[in-house]
This record gives sequence, C-alpha cells and structure tokens, in this order.
Amino acid sequence: MNTEMIHSLVDRVIKVDRGGPESRVGKLLAAEEDYITLLNAEEGIIYYNTQHIKSLTYNAKDQVQLDVEIPEDFTYIQAKDFKGVLGKLTLRWVKINRGGPETLEGIMDIVTDDFVTIVANEEIIRVSLFHIRNISYGVKIEKVKTDEGSNQGKNNNKSKDSK
Repeated sequence: MNTEMIHSLVDRVIKVDRGGPESRVGKLLAAEEDYITLLNAEEGIIYYNTQHIKSLTYNAKDQVQLDVEIPEDFTYIQAKDFKGVLGKLTLRWVKINRGGPETLEGIMDIVTDDFVTIVANEEIIRVSLFHIRNISYGVKIEKVKTDEGSNQGKNNNKSKDSK
C-alpha cells in the first residue's frame, strides 16, 4: 500500500479490511515502512503487516469515535519495520493472526530473518515471517465509562411518559 496514503490516516479511526476474521476497527496510531499500529477498543494494540492488508476504510462523513481514553503516558512498541516489532516482543505473550484457523497464542521466543518461534503449552512452533498477518500483545486500554451507561439499566423499566 502507498505509505503516503496510509500516513494521511494516522490519528483517525479506520477499518482494516472490509470483513473476515482479520478485520478490525480502531485508531491508527502509526504507519511505518511495512506495518501499521492500530488501537482497537477490545483487543488493545495490534500490529498489521501491510503486505497482507487488502483495504483501509475511513468514513469521512460519519466519523466513528473510539470508545477508549488514551492516557497521556501511554506507550507502545515502535520499530522501523515489522521484524523490529517482532524482535521487541521477545519473551512476551503474543497473539498472532488474530482471526481464523491460523490464530496462535504463546510466548514469543526467537525472531530470525525467516521465522519466529512461539512456545505454546508444551509445543514449540515456528511461524514463517511472511505468514504473520498481524500480532498483538497484552497491552489494553480501559473503555471510557459514562454516567449514561451506568444509568441505562436502571431506566429500562420506565416508560418515556413517566417522567
């Protein structure tokens, strides 16, 4: 994908891919040489290998707001390329290829030029770098709590005319 186009979407809420198990909506935090960093409300930070992204959608008319509040001291892993991100995830619990039958969770052990090694339960799994579509690790941000949401359940039994 064109990096200039992707850079124009930084700090906007976008949808990666149109549908399917890898599709997610979130705030685009960064766009680098061969990956993007997406903040998803439910799953936290997800790094997408741009080589596997089919489409990016930004709705200019009905702009979606992300339902999370990002703390001022919030940090996430940054690197010049996707392999660099993988290297910085060594010895962390990761989830690779977040949707579909190729989903894999475990501890990132080794990153080489060709593959990564994941330790999951009693298995040692080697995954080709080329086949890693996206990866995330344990960082999550809490959703914004609103007074309306907490009162909503209490008001469900009242009719609109009873006010």
